[in-house]
Amino acid sequence: MIFRAVEDTDLIRQAAKGNVEGFNLLVSRWEKRVYNYLLRITANREDALDLTQDTFLKAYQNLRKLDDPGRFAPWLYRIAHNEAYSMFRKRRPETDVDEIEPESTGNKVTVGGSSVFPIELSLAVTSALDRLSVDQREAVVLKVYQGFKFEEMAEILSCPVSTVKSRLYTALELLKVELAPVRTSVNARGLS
Repeated sequence: MIFRAVEDTDLIRQAAKGNVEGFNLLVSRWEKRVYNYLLRITANREDALDLTQDTFLKAYQNLRKLDDPGRFAPWLYRIAHNEAYSMFRKRRPETDVDEIEPESTGNKVTVGGSSVFPIELSLAVTSALDRLSVDQREAVVLKVYQGFKFEEMAEILSCPVSTVKSRLYTALELLKVELAPVRTSVNARGLS
């Protein structure tokens, strides 16, 4: 991982000097992670693809403004965050961004008396994430799925670390309650 970070730093410096191939290598390394992040907060594949492209275009245009190449990941995710929220505002200007619900992916899971298999568990988690506010979902995605530290998350979200922690812990409590029936069903079937 340290070797790769050094490589990213070198590629960032090359790209900042106008080396397009260096930037293309950065894109190939980071696009899947950025896409997955955007997919989880927008819940729409086409939007996530468009936003990923917009994110890398903005990153390329502003790479010379990045003071510390070692901070590339939080900087890149901040651009992705801004692009997503900009899209939310354009689509629903009369609605507060915190109130925006993502488009349904049609993956709702009802656990009644049927058994739950790993794919159903994955669908239940996706469905539960969709029920969180945009801010809460983004905190979960950045911490659990992307592995950012709280300080990096605060930088990406432009808010204090205490706010990030509050959003994350509230979201995790809501997910625990939301997924409790699924967990009980999985345990009853011996799949845990």
